[in-house]
Amino acid sequence: MKKQGRLADFLQARRAQLQPEEVGLRTYGERRRVPGLRREELALLAGISAPYYTRLEQGQSHNASPEVLDALAGALRLDGPERAHLHALARSPRGTRTAGRSRAERVTEATRSLLAALDSTPAIVLGRRSDVLAWNRQGHALFAGHLDPSSPDDPRQRPNMARMVFLDAHTRELYTDWPAKAGAVVGNLRLTAGRHPDDPQLAALIGELAMRSPEFATMWADHRILACGTADYGMRHPLVGALTVTQQTLQSPQGDGPALVVATATPGSPSATALALLAHTVAPRETTAPRLDAHPRTTG
Repeated sequence: MKKQGRLADFLQARRAQLQPEEVGLRTYGERRRVPGLRREELALLAGISAPYYTRLEQGQSHNASPEVLDALAGALRLDGPERAHLHALARSPRGTRTAGRSRAERVTEATRSLLAALDSTPAIVLGRRSDVLAWNRQGHALFAGHLDPSSPDDPRQRPNMARMVFLDAHTRELYTDWPAKAGAVVGNLRLTAGRHPDDPQLAALIGELAMRSPEFATMWADHRILACGTADYGMRHPLVGALTVTQQTLQSPQGDGPALVVATATPGSPSATALALLAHTVAPRETTAPRLDAHPRTTG
């Protein structure tokens, strides 16, 4: 889908989600043929003409200024990430570009060293399409202990967290509030799609999930944006039972490289004890060398 088509879809979906009473508009009890705000009502709130907004929503106007976009963001009550997403969708392409296979994502030696240093803390490295590029022992045990620990090393077998959340029974059961986790995954994918509209592998992933998961298709049609830097999730782990972890996503300042996701628990809490138990459970066992007899028998 072309960029202007995504902008039109986003505006239409968010307009439909905003009710007149939420923005102080009186409806006088009349029957409304469309859900949410009418186009002319949103245009009025944003301070722009209704015909211009109609052209914008229909993809017929390609030159919306930052001021107009900010006005629309305010009228739609978008938050910071949603506002940035709106600007990304409206940004005109600098030239026609043929979509091709994106450059393979790699984990730097510095990141691998960081994973090793965080050995007692669950950590995984995710690519922009939510592919698992690497994990430490704890990260594997917490998030995907049912999978081969070496699977991220082979690009053809790498787990994908978005695919796992929606299509993998083990991962679905892992989260006590699965809809919250699923919503975060969809919101993050939508942000990524706005930043990388010409990524064919990302488009293929979204298409696959929409075809195979009705829940994903419904959430994707909502056009909600969710930037999940930090979030708390309850989990039901098959080895250590119930726990709550704080997942933090650490991104490079440029925002275009792999992200490091770490999971922590409040010190001294039962969840921290559960993580410590998990670390002990999956720790490599030391092999003991054959013991020499301390008192060898003497002859003679």
